[in-house]
Amino acid sequence: MSIRSFLGAVGGAGTTRLTLETGALLARDGRSVAVLDAAYATQGLADHLPGRIDPDVTELVCSEPSLDAGLIDLDLDAPGRLAVCPARAPFERIARAKSPGAAEHFERLLAAAAEEFDRALVDVPPVAANQSVAAVTAADGVTVVAPDTRRGRDAVPRTRDRLADLGVGAVSVLYNRTGDPPADADAAVPECSVPPAHVPVCAAGDGAFPAAVAESAAALLGVDLDAAVESPGPIDRLTALGE
Repeated sequence: MSIRSFLGAVGGAGTTRLTLETGALLARDGRSVAVLDAAYATQGLADHLPGRIDPDVTELVCSEPSLDAGLIDLDLDAPGRLAVCPARAPFERIARAKSPGAAEHFERLLAAAAEEFDRALVDVPPVAANQSVAAVTAADGVTVVAPDTRRGRDAVPRTRDRLADLGVGAVSVLYNRTGDPPADADAAVPECSVPPAHVPVCAAGDGAFPAAVAESAAALLGVDLDAAVESPGPIDRLTALGE
C-alpha cells in the first residue's frame, strides 16, 4: 500500500503527530515519505515546521501547481526522506480548497506523491468536507486514530459507519495515549508529550514511544522497523505508561 490516510475519529486525537512520527520512522529506515495535510481548518502540521510556508497545500489545490512546489523537506538525521505539504491559509482560500474541484486535484496530488515516494501519508480530520472524502477514498488503506477515552471509543464505530457509506473497506484502528487499548484496536501508542518544535521524536530517538510507533507501523502498514528502533526494556515501558 503506498497511500495511507490517518483519519481522526474526533478532534484532538493526535492524528497529526502520529502521521508525522510514522513518516519519520519510515524515513529513519531508509524510505522516502510524503505527508500531505487534509486538515485545512486546524493546520496542525504547520506547527511542526519552521519558516515560511508558501505555497501551502490549499494553494496547490486551488491553482494547480505541481506537488513539488508545496513540499518542505524536514532536516532529519536519517537515510531516507520526509517531505511534508502542510496547510497554512486564510479562511477565504480554505473555503475554495474545500470545493469538489479542489478535492479532485487533492486526489491528483496524492497520486503524484504515491508515484514519487515510497509512501504517501495523509493527515485527515473527521470526515465532514470534500478533501477528507478525497483523502479516504483515494487511499489504499485508512487508519482511524482515536484517543483511548470514552469520547474517542464512542467515535470509532460512527467513523467506521461513515467510511462504509463512502465505500472504504480497508480500515484499521489506532488508539492513542494508552497502555491498555480496547479490544478493537489494531495498534496502540502510549502518551508522549513534547513541544511541537521537537516533533518528530521518532526520527532518531529510542525507547517506549518510538518502539510503539514502530509496532503500529508494522501492524498497519506491513513494514518491519525493528532494526531502526531499539526496543525498550521493562523500566522504559513502565516510564512511558506513567507519563
